[in-house]
Amino acid sequence: MKKLLPLSVFPVLCLMAAAPSYQNSVDHWRQDQEAALKADDGWLTVVGLFWLKEGANTVGSDPASDIPLPRGPARAGVFEFHGGNATFQPASDAGALVNGQPATAAAQLKADTEGKADIVEIGDLDMFVIHRGNRYGIRLRDKQSKLRKDFTALHWYPVKDEYRVTADFVAYDAPRMIPVPNILGETSLEASPGFVVFSLHGQLYRLEPVVEDKELFFIFRDLTAGKETYPSGRFLHSELPKDGKVVLDFNKAYNPPCAFTLYATCPLPPRQNRLQIHIEAGELNYGHHE
Repeated sequence: MKKLLPLSVFPVLCLMAAAPSYQNSVDHWRQDQEAALKADDGWLTVVGLFWLKEGANTVGSDPASDIPLPRGPARAGVFEFHGGNATFQPASDAGALVNGQPATAAAQLKADTEGKADIVEIGDLDMFVIHRGNRYGIRLRDKQSKLRKDFTALHWYPVKDEYRVTADFVAYDAPRMIPVPNILGETSLEASPGFVVFSLHGQLYRLEPVVEDKELFFIFRDLTAGKETYPSGRFLHSELPKDGKVVLDFNKAYNPPCAFTLYATCPLPPRQNRLQIHIEAGELNYGHHE
């Protein structure tokens, strides 16, 4: 007769069986990250950022344009900007679209801070309005960008269970406004609902998130930055707290868009989120293959 295993062994076996499932889930998440980066509207297509001046801002392949395009009609149209409001007036022969529809007259454009930004298309070039601090700009995407064509692959630390930790969430009585710097040298005040406390390698650490798209959003830096990982820091999302707990999965820590394009306006880690620990998990610096 086959000898039965004692019941005490089964929890261990179950845990062992769960590991490949977790590995697969992280692998799929990482594949989705790379697919989004390479998509038609991914960060690898971002090739320009032009701050709008009051009045007329010309756009076209003419190098004298305020917003020069890498190709297309010499004069594609004009972005009119007045007091925080932008419109696009297409040239008659530019073949421009706004949100997929032919642009035949001046179109009012929503910025990215007003929900989904309105997209101006000229061939395989896209433009839309961004709002940062007191400035408005036009971000340019090119589906044929060299960054996209030359992209190889993202690189990651091996998945390690120890870097998926359950943290205690301490809520503030009311959201607290915290200063968040960005690469433009500006600082904005963002609402933080509280902070998390977690243990790694026997030490306690604290991070303060903001809320983005109904998730906690952590902008952090650790001692791998500038060596194995992106120098400015990395991003991490988690679900909102449940019963005072938050799961932080550093295997899903990822690089900000500034790791791939010069034309992103990335936030930087607040001072309190600069951790004195090597977090050897998540995404490596782009191009780092070790």
